[in-house]
Amino acid sequence: MRIALGNDHAGFGLKPHVRDTLTALGAEVTDHGTHSAEPVDFPDIAAAVCQDVLAGRADRAVLVCGTGVGASIAANKIPGIRAMVCNETYSARQGVEHDDVNVLCLGGWLIGPVIAEQVVRAFLEAEFSTDEDFRRRVAKLRDLELRAGEGRS
Repeated sequence: MRIALGNDHAGFGLKPHVRDTLTALGAEVTDHGTHSAEPVDFPDIAAAVCQDVLAGRADRAVLVCGTGVGASIAANKIPGIRAMVCNETYSARQGVEHDDVNVLCLGGWLIGPVIAEQVVRAFLEAEFSTDEDFRRRVAKLRDLELRAGEGRS
């Protein structure tokens, strides 16, 4: 699996553990930084990571910021991206299985390396369900994006 990875300065401390976990799980990782604790704007990192997913250069992505919230907000502004803040395994798995989530956002201030490893593993191992109910609902999410882009609700 190909994973785009990114973080802001608040996620800098946790990102090496996340990258190591992804690599240990066999993922091919493209790291979009940041590569220091110097402040950066998380929307810029989220945009770069999400473009890899949209262009097919990555199958999924992981963003790490202080709480995961800012990264999730930024990623979800991009049509075609379904991002979630997730700091536990149940939602990490179900988000992919039921909602076809393609970007996992972690809170580097909220969880440590062990929990992050478990969440990342659950996210990567999950697959979008073939159940027609879930497929229909995700199609409706795409319709919402299209209508919003056209200025309709």
